[in-house]
Amino acid sequence: MSMSIKSNNQFLAVKYSLTAPKLWSSFLVLFCLVNIFILLFYFTNRLIMRIITANTNPIHFQIEHKCRILFDSISINKKDDLNLDVLQEVKPDFIFFLHWSSIIPKAVHEKFNCIVFHMTDLPYGRGGSPLQNLIIRGFEETVISALKVQDGIDTGPILLKKRLSLAGTAEEIFLRAGKKMMEMIVEIIQENPKPIRQQGDVVIFKRRKPEESNIQLIKEKEKLYDFIRMLDAEGYPRAFIETEFFKFEFSRASLKTDSITAEVKIIEKS
Repeated sequence: MSMSIKSNNQFLAVKYSLTAPKLWSSFLVLFCLVNIFILLFYFTNRLIMRIITANTNPIHFQIEHKCRILFDSISINKKDDLNLDVLQEVKPDFIFFLHWSSIIPKAVHEKFNCIVFHMTDLPYGRGGSPLQNLIIRGFEETVISALKVQDGIDTGPILLKKRLSLAGTAEEIFLRAGKKMMEMIVEIIQENPKPIRQQGDVVIFKRRKPEESNIQLIKEKEKLYDFIRMLDAEGYPRAFIETEFFKFEFSRASLKTDSITAEVKIIEKS
């Protein structure tokens, strides 16, 4: 009985020693094939896809950088650079508008595949200052819509939507939005989703003016906190109050039980 067990163990050991190298070889082959596929996808996108990112918000420069690494993309940061002569030389497959306040010329969006990102669940919230208009209305969460550009403002068919929290300062929200937009860019390039016509009630937002950042008439603490944070980002007119001789700009607000703490920049009027 003991001899039989020993013999069987020897047989299993020999069988394992013969099988193990084959398993490792198969694993290495599979590993190499997967990596070759990833490299082919990576270089195919770089060599075939021509991508342009258009952006005027410094917060989204990191997205431009990632797109240059992944897709060898070209960045446009000035309105004058978005012209047919430049675009016809590049012949882009996609132009992604990350943050763009100017009207996109009809000659551009009719000839090229232009995709814009908008921080509302379209068709709700077409128009300007979506982040501020949402927070003023009490929204705690929104949707980023990726849509094709058409003649009307934010009227084009939708390619993708992703949820976005509106907690924190405007800068923090924009940073979160940037991560979502990067995910959407990759998905659009890889999956080429079919555009779907917007559905629902249309609500138009008006672009806010700098003088509307005055907090003088706000009576509630929570609304004051929201007002300060929704304007707390580079390039935006900070929430302010003024006297005859000074202007007080507020940022980095923190809501307490019975108070708000914030940084204040005091500007002397000329």
